[in-house]
Amino acid sequence: MAIHATAIVHPSAELAEGVEIGPYAIIEANVRIGKGTTVGPHAVIGKWTELGEHNQIFHLASVGAPPQDLKYKGEECWTRLGNHNVIREFATIHRGTVTGHAETVLGDNNLMMAYSHVAHDCRVGSGNVFANSATLAGHVTIQDNVILGGLVAIHQFVTIGSYTMLGGGTLVGLDIPPYMIATSGGKREAKLRGLNLIGLKRRGFSDEAIHSLKQAYKTLFMADLKLAEAIARIRAEIIGCAEVDTLLAFIERSERGICRG
Repeated sequence: MAIHATAIVHPSAELAEGVEIGPYAIIEANVRIGKGTTVGPHAVIGKWTELGEHNQIFHLASVGAPPQDLKYKGEECWTRLGNHNVIREFATIHRGTVTGHAETVLGDNNLMMAYSHVAHDCRVGSGNVFANSATLAGHVTIQDNVILGGLVAIHQFVTIGSYTMLGGGTLVGLDIPPYMIATSGGKREAKLRGLNLIGLKRRGFSDEAIHSLKQAYKTLFMADLKLAEAIARIRAEIIGCAEVDTLLAFIERSERGICRG
């Protein structure tokens, strides 16, 4: 464990083996940091924060600060990160609220580039990439292996499905189903542009699964059917494809409604 002489570490903080705290960093009360995690110069880890193992918190990042929610009155709420996350300079992650989940959660192997933001009560899975200044409002869910382009802004309570890619500058107000690409329309709001074919191939999805997803996409968004009718037809025509089942289950669970092409 290496703590720079200028760092301020609260006596209640629990630091595991191999943790490094850089110059002028601040570690507040009730913080737990797993082995091998590094906290860079001038970074701030707010109270009630749990960092797993081998995370990299770069200089001037802020993890676990109070939420930007006027209803928050200092209640005990947490920020929890898994393992092997990279939080770049000026990125911000806020703790949860008692009116939400009382915690903000990130999984493993996420990359948050400079100035990106995760607001209170968000749930972020694993393997995601947030480009510069990508922003989540409160209560957003990001599943796994999602890529958010620079300056993407996602509305409260939206869910972004796994293996999606959002183009830079896109404004997202509705749920984005898994396996899709969405980019800005004429008014910058998100519009589906088709399947994330290159991403799916790179991730090792089989040709059969991709073919079935193409067929499902055409039925959902290009067959001029009502959503319930399209789902019924897909279930009758595509049997035994886990990816298609995941897509349909996501759509049926959506509370905000789904983005369309």
